[in-house]
Amino acid sequence: MAQSTRTTKIPATVVTGFLGAGKTSLIRHMIENAGGRRLAFIINEFGDLGVDRELIRGCGDENCSDDDIVELTNGCICCTVADDFLPTIAALLDRPEPPEHIIIETSGLALPKPLVKAFGWPEVRTRATVDGVIAVVDVAAVAAGRFATDPAAIAAQRLADPSLDHDSPLEELFEEQLGCADLVVLNKTDLVDAATLARVKALMAPHLRAAVRTVSSVGGALDPAVLLGLDAGAEDDLATRPSHHDDGHEHDHDDFASIVVDLGEVADPAALEARIKGVAARHDILRVKGFVAVPDKPMRLIVQGVGDRVQRYFDRPWQPDERRTSRLVVIGQTGFDAVAVAAELRA
Repeated sequence: MAQSTRTTKIPATVVTGFLGAGKTSLIRHMIENAGGRRLAFIINEFGDLGVDRELIRGCGDENCSDDDIVELTNGCICCTVADDFLPTIAALLDRPEPPEHIIIETSGLALPKPLVKAFGWPEVRTRATVDGVIAVVDVAAVAAGRFATDPAAIAAQRLADPSLDHDSPLEELFEEQLGCADLVVLNKTDLVDAATLARVKALMAPHLRAAVRTVSSVGGALDPAVLLGLDAGAEDDLATRPSHHDDGHEHDHDDFASIVVDLGEVADPAALEARIKGVAARHDILRVKGFVAVPDKPMRLIVQGVGDRVQRYFDRPWQPDERRTSRLVVIGQTGFDAVAVAAELRA
């Protein structure tokens, strides 16, 4: 009976994952292979420049109209549920022709569980359900220890001094996202060998709930049939989704900071890529992403950086009403030298 009741509600999929894991690429591929299904998107970003919404708009697909993409920019979605998320999803559900499926992309710094809890609120519960929580993992980054500290080293340190707490904010976020997931996408598997992939799986295993599947992908290219229709009803299953914050411990974003760097037109994208790599190495920057205007090029250049790995590609023509300029969001741990980073990127 519960199963038949659930199918009368509009399903929603929460896509979580760390900065640069490939969430937006996964969603773009989903749009391009939607098969006519009416999808709506709620996009939440950490930073003042809405890069992910623009990347989704740039897919050029008829299933990707501006009205179906809602961006939340007032902070991390898990911390602004009542003020931002609930009115937004209620507006989608109240449409004369509501979407068939809602996709919610959280920021890389969001905890997924508070968002799942929101589907238990009276104004949402009778009309929508969490079809599934998908955690996207950058396997190359995890293998390099970028977004998860070494569990063996932590255990050894705690044995030596039980009074120490060696959990880093990055490790905690990684565990939160895995612990709430119904499906884990091991993305960027083309960057690692089989032995490394096996090591990443072993690292994640203690944080996954029973029967949670993992699938591998390159560039987020997965059939939507794998991602949608999980029928998890996650809002009814909160007790099995552990969180570091179940005891009321506050989720704090003071550990992270972001800046927007304006560059004007960039004549040499390769030189900019080299500067991004250098900045990431010298200042321990987590993520760089944005749009670049290249002289004499009618297309907008997308730049995506995770650590010292930088990807760039042209996604769509500049529109007549757009100002041709270059803007990058830089995200790092609080205390990075924002003035130096901006100067080095503009050099």
